[in-house]
Amino acid sequence: MALKIYYDKDADLGRLQGKTVAVLGYGSQGHAHAQNLKHSGVEVVVGLRKDSPSWAKAEAAGLRALTPAEATREADVIMMTLPDESMGDIYREQVAPHLQPGNYLAVAHGFNIHFGVIKPPESVNVFMVAPKGPGHTVRANYEQGRGVPALVAIHQDPTGDTREIALAYAAGLGAGRAAILETTFREETETDLFGEQTVLCGGLTALMTAGYETLVEAGYAPEMAYFETIHEVKLIVDLIYEGGVANMRYSVSNTAEYGDLTRGPRVIDADTRARMREILEEIQTGRFAKEFILENRSGGVQFDALRKRGERHPMEEVGARLRKLMPWLKENRLVDRAKN
Repeated sequence: MALKIYYDKDADLGRLQGKTVAVLGYGSQGHAHAQNLKHSGVEVVVGLRKDSPSWAKAEAAGLRALTPAEATREADVIMMTLPDESMGDIYREQVAPHLQPGNYLAVAHGFNIHFGVIKPPESVNVFMVAPKGPGHTVRANYEQGRGVPALVAIHQDPTGDTREIALAYAAGLGAGRAAILETTFREETETDLFGEQTVLCGGLTALMTAGYETLVEAGYAPEMAYFETIHEVKLIVDLIYEGGVANMRYSVSNTAEYGDLTRGPRVIDADTRARMREILEEIQTGRFAKEFILENRSGGVQFDALRKRGERHPMEEVGARLRKLMPWLKENRLVDRAKN
């Protein structure tokens, strides 16, 4: 079934006039949501812990910061851009007690709603607006007069106007300049997790790491290995982003294209596809969600160890050294940890 696609002409930003939007969290997505909505003329408050280092960042951006409980009490629309692993506890302790019938509870990713971690009362409208890009990209595109496409989905609609509110919210983020695609919580959650795990993050970083290690183990210079298996990935992805895989193959050399077509399927073969299907099943059955939630409830020891091991990989040191040779990479950087 074809997705319904909406644009700015289909959304009425006026639906948010007279309403206060609380954005809970001020990380990658949260800062983009809050700032884009504010600059679209929406009344916005930010919900944060009193001791959050993001409190000062939000105020520096001209936003009013409150605790999550205070922000929820004051708002008509409550958008949770919190980490999946902590969202359920914050919802139960600081959001749920202050929700009013007719409020709009929103999320930027369907994880907690779809897997039943959060179960809103039937009197509350529930929707999702999920930009298809990191928050830093969402913010940068908005400032440049462009937009990042977003997904919208409706979970509960007791007042009958949740879709209109969701479309207005998405337009306020700038998504209507590109495309707002209607989906379901299940579809967004399961495809998002699958894409992250098998291609965009897990698959890509594992492939790059394996390529780097293979060249270094064969005696090639680490710097050469880094350039060929990591640094140049952006150049290839930019060509695909611009015009698809065929566009990339048109741009690269015949040697590269022939190697792509004949050797790529040997790397990503039937066994790889079988493991992808296993991972998809783990997502669909909720096994991954349960594992992730339990890992974080137990203190995230394994998670933290894996993260630190990745940070200590020799390729990270090589990459840092090579980036110093290209100081222009710091210009107009998407991620500035002092600000967002």
